[in-house]
Amino acid sequence: MANSHTVEKIGGSSMSRFGEVMANVIIGKRLPEQLYQRIFIVSAYSGITNMLLENKKNGTPGVYGKFAGADQAWKESLELVRERMVEYNRSFAELGLDQEKADAYVNQRIDEIHECLEDLMRLRSFGHFNVDSYLPQTRELLSAVGEAHSAYNSTLILQKHGVNAKFLDLTGWKDDAILGFDEAVRKAFQGIDFSTCMPIVTGYVKYDEGIMTRFDRGYSEITFSKVAVVTEAREGIIHKEYHLCTGDPVLIGLDKVKVIGNTNFDIADQLSDLDMEAIHSKASKEMELCGIPIRIKNAFDPEHPGTVISVDYISPQPRVEMICGRNDVEAIEVMDPEMVSQPGYDHRLLKNFYDTNISYIAKTTNANTITHYVPQKNRRLDECALLIAHNLPNAIIKRFPVAIVAVIGSNMRLPGFLSKAADALYKAHINVLALVQASRQVNMQFILERGDFEKAQKVLHQVFVENA
Repeated sequence: MANSHTVEKIGGSSMSRFGEVMANVIIGKRLPEQLYQRIFIVSAYSGITNMLLENKKNGTPGVYGKFAGADQAWKESLELVRERMVEYNRSFAELGLDQEKADAYVNQRIDEIHECLEDLMRLRSFGHFNVDSYLPQTRELLSAVGEAHSAYNSTLILQKHGVNAKFLDLTGWKDDAILGFDEAVRKAFQGIDFSTCMPIVTGYVKYDEGIMTRFDRGYSEITFSKVAVVTEAREGIIHKEYHLCTGDPVLIGLDKVKVIGNTNFDIADQLSDLDMEAIHSKASKEMELCGIPIRIKNAFDPEHPGTVISVDYISPQPRVEMICGRNDVEAIEVMDPEMVSQPGYDHRLLKNFYDTNISYIAKTTNANTITHYVPQKNRRLDECALLIAHNLPNAIIKRFPVAIVAVIGSNMRLPGFLSKAADALYKAHINVLALVQASRQVNMQFILERGDFEKAQKVLHQVFVENA
């Protein structure tokens, strides 16, 4: 395929404002012949996937959560999804969305999902069927409908506005074929001329391993990456509500933050580790290996070039590119007098995290103490602590809540960066509980009391960005 097209992703919050997205991103001021050589990957409308699965922030069960727990209220939850989808259809009436077609599409998919789940419930009642054998597929089935709804609607609207848009449903709805990921994507794009057609693609792809099973939430960025790699795109573009900035614009202020402009995949990984994803860490890897740059743009500031993430960018001048962090962190401190000079102790400790599928964000160590800083939302933390206590009986284990605030940049190799940060925190009366900085000097992480989380970001941003 010609290496002249882009693959562009639109997130759920932006999709919910599709009129603005169409005016700013998809059509804008382009002439008819400038509309093409672009593939769009779309997420479900805001809130829909939460209703279908569970609330991403607080875990409140949606259709899947209730079905998995054998709660008959799943039926009511599914009807609420139908109502919400139809409400979204109404919200796009002024854009020319054919309400009859849009509603019929929603009703057909929801009705057939209802029938499928009823059949699974009947199978469950016989007692010979293991719930674990079909729950992953149920989660896949439910996930897919959100992206199918938004992609179908978007295609109808764009066609109404004179765009030769083509709905590409990669959800595998009622398709018996089970293909590999690359094969499923390659098959979907066969015969499409990007110079005259604009594919509108579901962020969900059905393939043999299961995109939800493999990647869970955030899978639309995995699809974005895979489509870019398989079709050999010139560039990948992610349209977000905000620019990728030097700090959180909501916390620090739109008038104070600056657009980063350029950075590299290494920095994108650092951000991902702190839950400040420029792009899903697993999604960026294939694009990085293929040398396909990613551009992060503000969907509501279309004239701005945004921020380009490339393989080999290093800031020509030492600078801080972002101040960020997360406050949903728990410290698991293990102090053991037997640790000193004992080869393999760290391995024995870390195996408990591996066995409970817990990944740590940061780690500090000294002669007899190792502390791992882990996301508090992991539901197996209690199990992990019990395992550590069982396997290391002489260890004293402490757990306590903390926040991590990080200073990140592709080139911070300048004497004084660390002292400048520490001095700013000291002057703001913020106590640093621990400090993590690897020798590559792209990420300084300060472990703090949670109450200092927001204040620390403002202080560091003022020193390194506003007064730089």
